[in-house]
Amino acid sequence: MNRTPRPHDLLRLAPGATMLDEAPDWVAASLVRAPFVVVRRAPRIGDAIAVGVRGASRGERFGTWIEPRWIEAILTPEDLRMREPDQARAALPAFALLRAVPSIIDRCNLDWGPTGSAGFELASAMPTITRDSDLDIVVRAPEPLPRADASSLFDALSRAAQVAGTRIDVQIETSDAAFSLAEFARANQHRGLRVMLRHADGPRLVDDPWAAA
Repeated sequence: MNRTPRPHDLLRLAPGATMLDEAPDWVAASLVRAPFVVVRRAPRIGDAIAVGVRGASRGERFGTWIEPRWIEAILTPEDLRMREPDQARAALPAFALLRAVPSIIDRCNLDWGPTGSAGFELASAMPTITRDSDLDIVVRAPEPLPRADASSLFDALSRAAQVAGTRIDVQIETSDAAFSLAEFARANQHRGLRVMLRHADGPRLVDDPWAAA
């Protein structure tokens, strides 16, 4: 492993990987089907990394920690934006929207990539998204993003989502925390509205996500 995993990264686990917590029965079967976990935004326990396991249904989610020695590969959202879904599934609304996103975000010169169900399917090749799935993406903004620019970006992505017939959820990542683009865009329209900033040690309401970080 050449670098430290970050929230939203997908980790491919080695066979026989063990976790720090006792897992529900469905976890083992899920990891046999697709040996991937997602890095969670939570404190480490020693060297162990906070991860989440997703099962076959929305109700099957398990948060735990795993030691780095079990990680075979790290797939970042930026890696996954370069992948194509199976041709038979490419017309699903979330994937259709994903194809429209580069022309919008790339104008801002920001790194980004898919997360959530779309990211998991692109990493694992397991059918994961449905016709009703949102598209989740993460946008890297280590330097302050003007609120006016954020509002313009949010409006453009929302219009693209409407055309695709789905919804989009955008998380903006600072150097060590994250917040919702939708909240930040609304804060531009309503003075005094603060943003929920998500840190590894918990959420907090802030006026300026970069100053707080």
